Amino acid sequence: MLPDRGYVMPQPETLAPAGAFSDVERAAVYRAIHTRRDVRSQFLPDPIAEEVLARLLLAAHHAPSVGFMQPWNFIVIRSARVKAGVRAAFARANDEAAAMFPDERRALYSALKLEGIVEAPINLCITCDRSRGGEVVLGRTHNRDMDLYSSVCAVQNLWLAARAEGIGVGWVSIFHEADIRGILGLPEGVVPVAYLCLGRVAELHSEPELQVRGWRQRLNLEDLVFDDKWGRKANTQDEPAG
Repeated sequence: MLPDRGYVMPQPETLAPAGAFSDVERAAVYRAIHTRRDVRSQFLPDPIAEEVLARLLLAAHHAPSVGFMQPWNFIVIRSARVKAGVRAAFARANDEAAAMFPDERRALYSALKLEGIVEAPINLCITCDRSRGGEVVLGRTHNRDMDLYSSVCAVQNLWLAARAEGIGVGWVSIFHEADIRGILGLPEGVVPVAYLCLGRVAELHSEPELQVRGWRQRLNLEDLVFDDKWGRKANTQDEPAG
């Protein structure tokens, strides 16, 4: 007889096939990954159907999370008043951000449209409850930030599902956290991880917009991959022992 220490009998184990997807299914996954874009100015006024939004949130809720803590919550924002408050918070921070760049970059920065808060039918704030799961969480015992990383996985899940649904997503990160906390009434210990704009789009840039506008180019993958330790490139011979 096991002592009563909160022990829960495990559920019967169920397994599912782990084989590769079909060619068509695999191509669809990679298409979503490679054609996903950060949307700022292409939002249509069309509403997002509730069943579509529910599918997106369910996809986010199925993200991996360390210790299965599921630290996320989802604040769905439709109110024009709330959007206006967030837009004002963005505008204040964006003016500050523009001043941080050197003169030769400032003009281009100021010309970029970096949000679609008011234009998007729905705004969504994905948060991380840092108390979810208690003080000691499996897998977070030595890295406190695993809950934040898990919440970002929820963002990516939602973004890829949105691409498959023809829904554009834009991530707004230029604001003071205190402003968003106040506008959304976030309690202590709950962190705003991502403020997203969601809406249907008719067109997407064929390349990331910041690349199209000349802000930055995609890095070469070969320069970013090392073997076994930092800086060692593939097929590089180890130095002989001294």
